[in-house]
Amino acid sequence: MPQQTTEDHPIRSSGRTSTGYRRLFALPGARAFTAGNLLARLPMGMFSVSAVVMIAGTRGSYALAGAVTATGLTATAVAGPWLARLVDRHGQARIALPATVVSALGSLALLLCVRHGAPDWTLFAAYAGTAATPNIGGLSRARWAHLLRDEPGALHTANAFEQAADELCFMLGPVLASFLAGALFPEAGTLVGAVLLLAGMVLFTAQRATEPPPRARSKATSPLRSPGVPALLVCFVATGAVFGSTEVVTIAYADSLGQRAAAGAVLALQAAGSCAAGLAYGALKPAGPRLRRCLAAMAVLMTLPWAAAGTGSLVVLAGALLVAGMATAPTMVTAMTLVQRRTPADRLNEGMSLMVTGLLTGIACGSATGGWATEYLSPVAAFAVPAAAAALALLIGSVSTRA
Repeated sequence: MPQQTTEDHPIRSSGRTSTGYRRLFALPGARAFTAGNLLARLPMGMFSVSAVVMIAGTRGSYALAGAVTATGLTATAVAGPWLARLVDRHGQARIALPATVVSALGSLALLLCVRHGAPDWTLFAAYAGTAATPNIGGLSRARWAHLLRDEPGALHTANAFEQAADELCFMLGPVLASFLAGALFPEAGTLVGAVLLLAGMVLFTAQRATEPPPRARSKATSPLRSPGVPALLVCFVATGAVFGSTEVVTIAYADSLGQRAAAGAVLALQAAGSCAAGLAYGALKPAGPRLRRCLAAMAVLMTLPWAAAGTGSLVVLAGALLVAGMATAPTMVTAMTLVQRRTPADRLNEGMSLMVTGLLTGIACGSATGGWATEYLSPVAAFAVPAAAAALALLIGSVSTRA
């Protein structure tokens, strides 16, 4: 069990530096790199939905579409930490931009394979190329950590903003992807997503003044060997399971009520609650709840959708998910801040990418478990899965960390 240190506690504002959002974007170059990052990050909420709509619409198989997107998710989880290590060593512009070009070409290759009726195996090969997508949110967080290294209060606010941006992109991305596919043609979401990703990354990496300097390879140990990081990684896996299972179970529940088309709007409310809570949490002083308290709040609030499902009303469930979502952003903000503090400085991108890998792994496991519970138990009973995953995250946080 890692020893508790003063660094693991939320740092209290000294009162000498502002922690407001206005302070962040007054920094030279902050608005420019944020604009590029948001532009590049929006497609992260588009690609999976676009691929499913495109493949299922032309090949008539949701099973194939799901398998292809799962392959891309797995490839991303494997390639992410390795790519982040290169970013730490050689710099964001030298690695992230070429990697984004490879990812965009993978998306375009998938589009062409679908469009021209290529064999199924080519879809898997093409979509695996999108694993070269850098951890865009991590790149932005690394810039804030560099710019605000002497201002922990402002860094807390920046991390909250980044988490809210994640939620916003994953809320708007699927809506935009669905609209483009329906209003234009099935491949439109993938095409627009690839263009936005590349354009955003060009703008982001062009802001060299705010880029953290590359660090030569040192004798620093792997982030996985840093005190407290393995426990945080397991917490991220459990938290990912909350997200993955909630999505699948909510869709199945809405389908059981004959309202599957409304499932997206219901899930968007959960993301909206998380986004709003993240912004509010960032505006507070950093002496707020510790990770353990955030995990406890998430564990309690994730029981609300389970209880609401028993009413048989999608409206009641939507309200419960809105409230439940308010615990996820503070949890992620606090956890990511701890990752930044506990990871060696020259391995920062790698450490954050490992957490994203853990989150993706948890999402995959949660989706599978939620799907199994829905099929073999019931859509109502399946809401116990995200509640159990949140309780597991709390247990891990209570036993294995001092955060």
